[in-house]
Amino acid sequence: MKAIFNRQLVILFFCSLFAPISFAQAAKSAVSPAPKPSTLMVEGETLDKKPFQLGALKGKVALVMFWSTDCPVCRDQMPELRENVQGWADKPFELVLVSVDKKMKDVDDYYSLLSQVVPSKLRFTQLWAGSSNYKDSISAKQIPVKQLPATFLLDKTGKVVSVIYGRIPVQAWDDIAELL
Repeated sequence: MKAIFNRQLVILFFCSLFAPISFAQAAKSAVSPAPKPSTLMVEGETLDKKPFQLGALKGKVALVMFWSTDCPVCRDQMPELRENVQGWADKPFELVLVSVDKKMKDVDDYYSLLSQVVPSKLRFTQLWAGSSNYKDSISAKQIPVKQLPATFLLDKTGKVVSVIYGRIPVQAWDDIAELL
């Protein structure tokens, strides 16, 4: 028993020495993000049953986040997103979420829970990429799970300024503030 425990400690020690290198290399090779498009088109019906066209947001800075209810990083970002939306309520800013969940039931369950615990003024425009009337210019349904959330920042003209895969870094919020 003691020999097995010592061997595990040795393995953990060596893993900790090389983990930063191997994790960094894995991050570079495991996910090769798609190139940044110059524009983004998203249209369809919101979960509130309202028609939506991303192009109608010209004049506003828009953050479009493709996400899934089974993505822990995506769900973890929601409070931060709400705080920023609330802080920029008087600014020309719009946050749009596009769920890439495979089943509408997952989206409905999440939205039902959200409706019970989050005030309506802190909810975002949300669409489901699986809807029959949903269209986009990037094939959202094909974004690999490893790249979720996939977030596109658009300036007031509708031009894609940056694309972020994974957690939204603090610098991105500063970039949005500058665009406002």
